[in-house]
Amino acid sequence: MSHSRPTAVRPLRPAALLTLAALVAALFTAVISPAATASAAAYRYWGYFQQANGSWKYSQVGSDQYKPRDGAVDGWRFAVSETGRPPRATPSFQDICGATPAVAGKKRVGVVIDYGRAADAATGTPPAPVAKCAVVDPTASGTEVLAAVASPRVEKQMVCGIDGWPATGCSDTVATVSAAAKAADTPVTIAAAKKADAPADAKASSGTSTSTLVLIGAIVLVAIVVGAVAVRRRSRT
Repeated sequence: MSHSRPTAVRPLRPAALLTLAALVAALFTAVISPAATASAAAYRYWGYFQQANGSWKYSQVGSDQYKPRDGAVDGWRFAVSETGRPPRATPSFQDICGATPAVAGKKRVGVVIDYGRAADAATGTPPAPVAKCAVVDPTASGTEVLAAVASPRVEKQMVCGIDGWPATGCSDTVATVSAAAKAADTPVTIAAAKKADAPADAKASSGTSTSTLVLIGAIVLVAIVVGAVAVRRRSRT
């Protein structure tokens, strides 16, 4: 009776092991990728921007580390996003700070604050966007510039709220972004800064000059009348 020998199991060669490992890795990636994509989330937070050539650029550093120059325009926008949404208006430095006189030893920085849309808010209605001119020390950071024109809520060096919007939370995760939050922005208009009133002393000076002119005019008129009367009396005699 003949017996067949059992087939020997040959060990896998290194090249075969590498191929098998690659296949397992590919399979693992294919399995977990959908889950990773599904769990990817946006955030509800304040984004920090700088204006350049009439458009907004997302800041590459935090506002506590960035020092805007004199004549710059900073932008803040509250939105639901993964990479940040810029303010919906782009007023120029002249629009914002044109009516604010320069001060020796200080810098002027325009600040645009866009509180976002209702779709960006967890609850409530956001305030209307504003633009203000900050007059600060030359070394002031973006956070300090903002604090000169608004009331920021800062936690762990991150601006979490501006002027009480939002009142709580900080860069909260938004697992499901609504269609309204995903929708493209509609540009808004921020009214240009009003011209500053004339200084009080200038107004007083202007008033005094007018009074003086009126007085001189009255004196001249009286002199003309008196002269005419004198001439008439002489002609009679």
